[in-house]
Amino acid sequence: MIEQKSLKPAQIPLKEINSGVYAFATKPLFSNIDKLTTDNAHREFYLTDMAGVLSRAKAKVIAVRAKRPEEILGANTRAEMSQLDAFFRLEKCRQIMVDGATIYRPETCVIDAEVQVGPDTIIEPFVQLLGKTRIGSDCRIRSYSVITDCEIGDGVLIRHGCIMEQSRIANGALLGPYSHLRPGSDIGPEAHVGNFVETKKTVLGKGSKANHLTYLGDAVIGAGVNVGAGTITCNYDGVNKHGTIIEDGAFIGSDSTLVAPVKIGRGAYVGAAACVTEDVPEDSLAIARARQVNKEGWAKAKREQMAAAKGKK
Repeated sequence: MIEQKSLKPAQIPLKEINSGVYAFATKPLFSNIDKLTTDNAHREFYLTDMAGVLSRAKAKVIAVRAKRPEEILGANTRAEMSQLDAFFRLEKCRQIMVDGATIYRPETCVIDAEVQVGPDTIIEPFVQLLGKTRIGSDCRIRSYSVITDCEIGDGVLIRHGCIMEQSRIANGALLGPYSHLRPGSDIGPEAHVGNFVETKKTVLGKGSKANHLTYLGDAVIGAGVNVGAGTITCNYDGVNKHGTIIEDGAFIGSDSTLVAPVKIGRGAYVGAAACVTEDVPEDSLAIARARQVNKEGWAKAKREQMAAAKGKK
């Protein structure tokens, strides 16, 4: 084996290269390593010379041929590393498609080696599947979603731009667009997590819905719950985190603020814009806002006042 810079002109066209990966039996290695010399142009000890040393010592030396050069090529620059990364990621995409999934524009997707994707799932362009993500069959992952270390069941639709980490999504759930599932989220069968909804350490029960502009943190939400737009579980008091429990069949009106720790009972209603600080019994209606007051003629008088003030300037 010869260093590239020491090649003779006649040797340069040779297509065979040394990977630089070796496995030694320690006894013959240490018995012969003192036979290495620095008799070369750089006056260095070359471990590659051990192949010849051991061969002359009648030890067994085997060269293993790689199936393809990309398996053993080095990455000496960031550009070379990028080329190898692209090669192996494309190979991963091809294997996923061999196993029965569809990937549109695989060259645009980033899929890690340990990711698993079930048959008949469709992955659109510009999707990232990272870590040990598992995706079931008959799912659709739409463009610009980034999914890390998640477990996704069968028949799940993940719309555009969802960010998901260390979460579990059960069969038939629907997410997005632009949902953010932080670690510890557990989305139940046929549940909906919609536009600009963020969850963290939250269980969302079967068929429950949180479709718009909502934050659900440290919450356990039962089955068949409707969480209205703009709802917030206030789980942090500045020192500690607290939990919210919403039982089966409850209805949370839009723009509600649930100050944890708090429990909404089975089948209860929370009126829109309520700030709930106490438990709501089952089948009850909670209204926690000031009573509306209408001051007739106020707006007209205000406009006239503003116009008069403007005329004096």
